[in-house]
Amino acid sequence: MLEKPNNSQYNADQIQVLEGLEAVRKRPGMYIGSTSSLGLHHLVWEIVDNSIDEALAGYCTHIEVTIEKNGSISVTDNGRGIPIDIQSKTGRPAVETVYTVLHAGGKFGGGGYKVSGGLHGVGASVVNALSSELTVEVSRNGEIHQIKFERGAIVKELSVIGENEETGTKVNFVPDPTIFTETTDYKYEILNERIRELAFLNKGLKITLEDLREERLAKDTYQFEGGIKSYVSYLNENKKSLFEDPIYIEGEQDGISVEIAIQYTDSYHTNIVSFANNIHTHEGGTHESGFKTGLTRVINEYSRKTHIIKDNDDNLTGEDTREGLTAIISVKHPDPQFEGQTKTKLGNSEVRTVTDRLFTAHFEKFLLENPKVARLIIEKGILAAKARMAAKRAREMTRRKSGLEIANLPGKLADCSSKDAEKCELYIVEGDSAGGSAKQGRSRMYQAILPIRGKILNVEKASMDKILNNIEIRSLFTAMGIGFGEDLDISKARYHKLILMTDADVDGAHIRTLLLTLIFRYMRPLLEAGYVYIALPPLYKIKVGKKEFYLDTDEELLEWQTQNPDTRFSLQRYKGLGEMNHDQLWETTMNPINRRMQRVTVEDAAEADQIMEMLMGEEVEPRREFIEQNAVYVRNLDV
Repeated sequence: MLEKPNNSQYNADQIQVLEGLEAVRKRPGMYIGSTSSLGLHHLVWEIVDNSIDEALAGYCTHIEVTIEKNGSISVTDNGRGIPIDIQSKTGRPAVETVYTVLHAGGKFGGGGYKVSGGLHGVGASVVNALSSELTVEVSRNGEIHQIKFERGAIVKELSVIGENEETGTKVNFVPDPTIFTETTDYKYEILNERIRELAFLNKGLKITLEDLREERLAKDTYQFEGGIKSYVSYLNENKKSLFEDPIYIEGEQDGISVEIAIQYTDSYHTNIVSFANNIHTHEGGTHESGFKTGLTRVINEYSRKTHIIKDNDDNLTGEDTREGLTAIISVKHPDPQFEGQTKTKLGNSEVRTVTDRLFTAHFEKFLLENPKVARLIIEKGILAAKARMAAKRAREMTRRKSGLEIANLPGKLADCSSKDAEKCELYIVEGDSAGGSAKQGRSRMYQAILPIRGKILNVEKASMDKILNNIEIRSLFTAMGIGFGEDLDISKARYHKLILMTDADVDGAHIRTLLLTLIFRYMRPLLEAGYVYIALPPLYKIKVGKKEFYLDTDEELLEWQTQNPDTRFSLQRYKGLGEMNHDQLWETTMNPINRRMQRVTVEDAAEADQIMEMLMGEEVEPRREFIEQNAVYVRNLDV
């Protein structure tokens, strides 16, 4: 359990004011990314981050996040409570300053926090500005102090409303529907995933999530004494591990703390998830680089010293040493610098050296003290190296000299005329019959067709050399032109839409899942860029006299029949794309004006990795349990 240290000097003078609150309501996307569901949930994390900061400072042991009956959010912690005395620069209570002035908080050198999880200290004021109502209650000095706002403006001055010997802060806010016009409905699953992640990242911290909305009642409490070591075990619960307990390493140097937990499995895939000050660094950064460098060097040096790798053999590459690895890297830095396309890449150069040094010292000692485990890790790398060499020739076959060269494109590909990748689309079509209809019905200028025959290889259970020897997979790699795995360069994509068009039956769903597994494992940047889509062909064609129209679901058919009880009609149910002629396929599924498509995204790569392994991997029992638990949700099944 976390213990609260003695209260240090944390008062109004430690709240630093950098600039006033401006333009948040006019340009909310600048502060929370968007006003979609993503931005809506971001409001919660800005407030939770403040409570996490109290935990990082050692003063908070329990955070409660509640979706109230009215759909508002409450975040309560048992930290010190936001200061309520007068802030010297503004002449106003510090809690008011925190919630009305941008860049005001204890994170800018005032001594309030050594390490902060919040990105920029704008969170509280931005959430206030984008909420139709926000109330803050501070328990401090034996009293409960309350202040209320509406759309960022004070409607009730700070006042004492009761007594409480405990300390802490409670914030309740209602997202402004005039800002969040798309939705103000909070998704329990989205909140739950991040809260579980935060509990893993903050060893011993208890976090509770509760949904009080009618018909949605739910509650989960997370507390992990093992921290990120427990996180690795959680991610690997559907995999076969090479050794039982994850290797855990922690240390601190120059004010930078580093935690790393690793475990190898018999999988062919690498799953490295990194964080800086609890922020998920999706694009990696210097902490990942330092870890990877140290891991490869230590394994090779140990292999040489113990003669597992002979003098005349080549060293293992970084790719070899990471095959089957699951790793969590969590660093805490007093001044993190984020960069990259989405500002989720750690850029502090000193972190690379510190991470490498701390990890190397601990990992060298571990290998020396655990020779059996060390041999398992090295033998895994040696097998990966052999598979890499076997795959080298096949890999070369997927490469082309330039993105515009067509001489080496697969023979089955019916390419489009345009070379403008932003407008071009590649349809992956199941079967020769549907492929023929698609080729006839397409727009030849912008739509390319690649038919595939049958079910492709399940890459979750295959090594790279076997994957690259699969003709269907090699054809897809070659057609897209971006390479795959660590060599992938998305800027070379020949098409900015990759559309999976399979039959609306069990076999079609299986083929689609196999293709998505391939893309997730070896072409994930396509998913992250939003290039991957699933075509949604109609389920029914209804003909009334000479008129024809299409329905997409059983529910739509039932509704139409209810509204037209005496109408005579003929009904055709499409079980396969091959049942449509090319005109119908174009009209319903390929014409940009009429078609329906679903974009495939990866919200949480670590969670997706675990689910993919469970659904497509070797272990049968977790898959059976998943099917048994979720079979009740399947309403229509073609057998």
